[in-house]
Amino acid sequence: MELHTYIPKFVAKNKPIFKMSAIKVTKQHTLTGHRDCVYVITESKDSEYFFSGAGDGMIARWNINDPENGELVAKLPNSIYALHYHTYSDQLIAGHNYDGIHVIDWKNKKEVKSLHIGNAAIFDIQSVGKTLIVALGNGEIVFIDSDANQIIDRIHPTDQSARTIAIHPNKKEIAVGFSDNTIRIFHSESHKKLIKLKSHTNSVFTLAYSSDGSKLLSAGRDAHLKIWNAEDYTLEDDIVAHMYAINNIVFNPSKTHFATCSMDKSIKVWDATTNKLLKVIDKSRHAGHGTSVNKLIWSQKENLLISASDDRTISIWNIEL
Repeated sequence: MELHTYIPKFVAKNKPIFKMSAIKVTKQHTLTGHRDCVYVITESKDSEYFFSGAGDGMIARWNINDPENGELVAKLPNSIYALHYHTYSDQLIAGHNYDGIHVIDWKNKKEVKSLHIGNAAIFDIQSVGKTLIVALGNGEIVFIDSDANQIIDRIHPTDQSARTIAIHPNKKEIAVGFSDNTIRIFHSESHKKLIKLKSHTNSVFTLAYSSDGSKLLSAGRDAHLKIWNAEDYTLEDDIVAHMYAINNIVFNPSKTHFATCSMDKSIKVWDATTNKLLKVIDKSRHAGHGTSVNKLIWSQKENLLISASDDRTISIWNIEL
C-alpha cells in the first residue's frame, strides 16, 4: 500500500569545528525535520544511507554523502521505538508501537507487508539471516520467518520488558536485556535459555558484542557500563559511566573504540582495549544535544558518528582518533 504523502522538510545546518586534545571532534551537520523525539537510527548495508524513526511516526532516509535534505520513506500512526535494516531482504522493519511490525520497501517508499504480533510496545528488532527477532514490552521475544511473514516461535521468560537484543558474531547465541535487571543468553536456533545474568540494578537498555565475540558490553538505567567475558559471561569490569541512564553502545568500524550515549545529554568515547574514557561530547563543549541522546551509529563511511536525540535532531560527528 502507498504510504502517507506528507513530506516534511528535513534540513541540515553546518556547525563549527572543535579541536580536542587527544581526539578531534567535528560536528558536521545537525539534521532536522522530525516533529517528535528521534528514538532510533539504523544504517543500510552499504553505509551510504541511514534511516531514522521517531515519536511522530515518520521514517526518514538520509544520504551520508548529501545530508542536506532528508526524505520521508514512511509514516506510521504511532511512535517508532525500533527500526531495523534487514540485510537479507534489503528492507526496513519498523516496530509500530502497540501494533506489530511493518515491512518497508525503502527504495519505493511502500509498505509491502505487516504482521500483528501483540499489543505490547516493540523496543528492539534484530535478525539472523531471514529470521527476525523482536523484543516486546510484555517480556516476550518473538521469532519471525521474514519470507513467510509468520511467527515461528515466541518465548516469554519474564513479564517485564525485553529492551535490547545483541547477536553474537561467531556463536549461535543472542543476548537479551530486560527490565527485570537481567541479561539472558539464548541459543539462536533452539531458542533455549543458556544462562541468566543478574547484571544491573535497573533495566538493561543496550547490549553490544565486540567484533571477535570475546566481550559483551551492557548498560542501562543504572548508568553503569559493564564488560563481560563472552566465553563464560563472567564480569570483567563495572564502570559508573554516565550520570543518568545509558541508552546505547556502539563500536567503531575498526572495533578499537566504542561510544555510549545517555539521558544525561552526552556522548562518550572509550578505548575498547582498556575501557578508559577518552572524550565527552556534550552541549557546553561541542554544541551537542540539548536532551537525552537515544541512539548511535558509528558508520563504516568515513568514521562518522551519528546520534539521535529527544531534541528532535540528528547530529553527524567526524571523530578523528
